[in-house]
Amino acid sequence: MKREEIIKLLPHREPMLLLDEAWQDAEGTAHATYRIPEKPYFCEGHFPGNPIVPGVILCEIMAQSCFTLFIDAFEEHLILYRGLDAVKFRGTVHPGDLCEMQATLVEHKGSIYLCEAALSVNGKRCAQARITLALTPKV
Repeated sequence: MKREEIIKLLPHREPMLLLDEAWQDAEGTAHATYRIPEKPYFCEGHFPGNPIVPGVILCEIMAQSCFTLFIDAFEEHLILYRGLDAVKFRGTVHPGDLCEMQATLVEHKGSIYLCEAALSVNGKRCAQARITLALTPKV
């Protein structure tokens, strides 16, 4: 699905909507892409003359990429962070880079879901994490 369809499901809006495309394959793996803008707000001052996307933004991109695993839940629930584990940054991401993400559901208990996600640029893994998410009823 393209950005216009993503906006109908995810509650995120500019400048925090960090997905351009997303889909789930036949094996249940979530896939997504996001092109880092040429002058993103989150690189202002990080670092002058050598802009690098902050790790916390990479974690948010990976978390948003998990959303296709929960498409059926969005009508009645918000999906919120509950934890990050085993986060590793293996390479830098810069303005203009095309990020490609994969995420899988590892386990779930009740409303708590554990996912593994990875973010790559040009086939090189730049970040990975275990992301715990919770389905919370909308108020």
